[in-house]
Amino acid sequence: MSVSTFAEIMSCGYSYHTQPFQNTDPEGLNAYLFRLQTEGSCEALVDGRMQRIEAGDLLLFKPGDSYQLNVLAPHRGDAAAGSSGISSGDYYVICRGEWLDEWWNRRERRQKVKVVPDERWLSIWQALILEKRRFEAEDPELADYLLRALCLGLDRAVATQSVLQGKSFIATRMKNFIDEQAAVTFTVADVAAHVGLSVSRTVHLFKECFGLTIIQYTQNVRLSMAIERIKYSNLTLEQIAETCGFGSYSYFYRVFRQKYGVSPAAYRVN
Repeated sequence: MSVSTFAEIMSCGYSYHTQPFQNTDPEGLNAYLFRLQTEGSCEALVDGRMQRIEAGDLLLFKPGDSYQLNVLAPHRGDAAAGSSGISSGDYYVICRGEWLDEWWNRRERRQKVKVVPDERWLSIWQALILEKRRFEAEDPELADYLLRALCLGLDRAVATQSVLQGKSFIATRMKNFIDEQAAVTFTVADVAAHVGLSVSRTVHLFKECFGLTIIQYTQNVRLSMAIERIKYSNLTLEQIAETCGFGSYSYFYRVFRQKYGVSPAAYRVN
């Protein structure tokens, strides 16, 4: 593979906002922009109008698309539900290249689609971020392969979500509710009430569609949020436990160590 075939990765990272933020490009993007909302919410220009973007929303923009992103203070309803301050976290990559043009044109692509974040392709995204942050010169070939793998992972995530929506739109609504409320305390009964089903039916349907219990999935979402804040924020471990919905540091410590085999403090050091 010649160097000329490598994609140009202009920017790649994880962004977490606790203050109002705005990014506007009215003249149109000059590259592809992929952005996955992982927590909190914001607003973005999608299909010609500003829309609310929530956890699990994947944004896909091509060169020439107008782009506007606003991270706003929470709505009154959010504050009443227990949300405090501004919270918006996302993975993003800005890139361009000939093979990206070919990949994009393989299928029709919506600017916004709800997906189930998968640790396999999220780990690729994280590896790409770390490669771009190397103090020594980055390896453009390795970065290119990581980007190719990420694009294929995004394709699979979109295809998987389509299957899940066809199987059970209600189960997808459950998952979306958990994604949006993971940082605050809620019960399985709250999830059931959100979709208008009994608790027993809610529990069974969620496990059938996603292969995890509601509690297991919620813990995974919260741990994913915690990992991102441990790596990329200056919050204390106690603050991370509180803002990721664990309620107490002792509970966070126990769940984290059971999942990763080390304490949160040891993970942060390494």
